[in-house]
Amino acid sequence: MTEIKHPILETKKIIKATIVALIIGIILLVTTVLPAEFGIDPTGTGKMLGFSKLHQPVEKADITNSVQIVEQPSHRILKLENGGSAPEVERPSEANNPAPDKQFEEREDSIQISIPAGGDIEYKINMLKYGRVKYEWLTNKGAVFFDFHGEVKQANPSDNVYYESYTVAYSNNMIGNFLSPFEGKHGWYFKNKSETDINISIRLKGEYALIN
Repeated sequence: MTEIKHPILETKKIIKATIVALIIGIILLVTTVLPAEFGIDPTGTGKMLGFSKLHQPVEKADITNSVQIVEQPSHRILKLENGGSAPEVERPSEANNPAPDKQFEEREDSIQISIPAGGDIEYKINMLKYGRVKYEWLTNKGAVFFDFHGEVKQANPSDNVYYESYTVAYSNNMIGNFLSPFEGKHGWYFKNKSETDINISIRLKGEYALIN
């Protein structure tokens, strides 16, 4: 069997080949890569060879539009104890009354409310026990604190009103289906913690009556 001997390159030839490859790489970088990718053409060769036309500069406005920086305001952490009346407030016996034979007539409404900067407001509707309503609300800008809750209708209400919280959170938008657990007023307490007025659009559809 004949042994094949591979030629062994001398050290000088290896160094020379490396230097040549490095020089070719630098030439390609200056004449093609920089003009095409970054629009940098120090020798003018990129323009002459047409590589500069490949470069598409990114406009500042495009960067702004493509990346939206959303600053979230700092909110306190909500705990289980933040929802509903204090433990010492008794649940009224009227909450256990049976549901009526007939609910309110179904209706649909759109309501607009405005909350001044740093202010608050409540919006509620009357509902009978086991009445149903679909709801939607949306702010025109920013999130608000809200407490979606209900108050039991009582024959002799006390000064310390009992209420149950269904949802307590910070948001700019909410939708849902609600089944009233008792007869009374149900709705939202909104708090605007920003420095500008916030408008809220509310849509309702179901078995309820508006409160004048």
